[in-house]
Amino acid sequence: MSFDFSTVTDRHGTWCTQWDYVADRFGSADLLPFTISDMDFPTAPCILEALQHRLAHGVLGYSRWQHDDFLGAIAHWFQQRFNSRIETETVVYGPSVIYMVAQLIRQWSQPGDGVVTFTPAYDAFFKVIDGNQRRLLPCPLIGQGNDWIMDEPLLESLLQQPACKVLLLCSPHNPTGKVWTRSELELMAELCERHGVRIISDEIHMDMVWGDNRHTPWTDVARSDWALVTSGSKSFNIPALTGAYGLIGNKTSRDAYLHQLKACDGLSSPAVMAIHAHVAAYRAGEPWLDALRDYLQGNLHHVADRLNHAFPQLNWQPPQSTYLAWIDLRPLGIDDRLLQNELIEHQKVAIMPGYTYGEEGNGFLRLNVGCPRSKVEAGVEKLIAGIQALL
Repeated sequence: MSFDFSTVTDRHGTWCTQWDYVADRFGSADLLPFTISDMDFPTAPCILEALQHRLAHGVLGYSRWQHDDFLGAIAHWFQQRFNSRIETETVVYGPSVIYMVAQLIRQWSQPGDGVVTFTPAYDAFFKVIDGNQRRLLPCPLIGQGNDWIMDEPLLESLLQQPACKVLLLCSPHNPTGKVWTRSELELMAELCERHGVRIISDEIHMDMVWGDNRHTPWTDVARSDWALVTSGSKSFNIPALTGAYGLIGNKTSRDAYLHQLKACDGLSSPAVMAIHAHVAAYRAGEPWLDALRDYLQGNLHHVADRLNHAFPQLNWQPPQSTYLAWIDLRPLGIDDRLLQNELIEHQKVAIMPGYTYGEEGNGFLRLNVGCPRSKVEAGVEKLIAGIQALL
């Protein structure tokens, strides 16, 4: 099967966060955006067909997610993509991954308790920790060539603090694109069990892993109390359908989560279109996803070719995962904020500054390449021109 990822779809006027509301973050509306992690591609035809079929039925009443169609599709996907067998009774539903993260943080800790996360980190992690009155315990990753290494002694010293209750993991890691090895995950599981720390593993980028790297679901290494939270929203570009799911191993924790979801927050009925979309994606979307993955890797290699031709000292390599190019500009000695001003005011392009993801992101940019190649080409040329203007 062939799929078209090169045709540009105009997203203006669709209440699109990335295009229509770029001024909210960058102060100007007339920018070419490479910002938040959604894609400019229409979703898989099998999903669109499933949604159209459901709309044709005409009735959009209350619904459920606890059925074999949804649970079986998830189990099929984990087996097919990761050779991982999951227990469907551990599956739970949520309106979004970050909602589920927030709910579990509240369930497994108290205000003032510590939450460990690896930095630089997805900025929503900072917000959800601070917004729930928990204390961030950062564990900075160490850059080694094209890889990122965790500081094992520091990690254990954080986990053994009495106030530390949760390890919030991003796997694969956003923004660096690091794919955690099985041995790294097993070490985390062992340390968390030893020190009585629960794990929340956000695996929303699990389908976007490149080359010889392999994603290991947390379910494959889990020991103590844990939750894996994810969604098809990144892989199939359906975040606006507002649906996610997770797996919670401990029945008491799972029941507590579901009680909070239904009894406290009143979320007893899922977004039915999200349910249909996930079933269609996980049962019939694999050919589309594989074609998309090839296209995205081509985009990343284009970024590497152009950047390294313009600035050989960067020697930038595509990340191990995600369609987010985490670009280290520190060898060029450019001031981050001067570069942002140049990109916005003169190049008319919006690219996420690395400091959005914590102080360890200083000197970096995060460029979203989930778009037609022509847009990537235009954005990279603007980035190169902006850098050259400051050198």
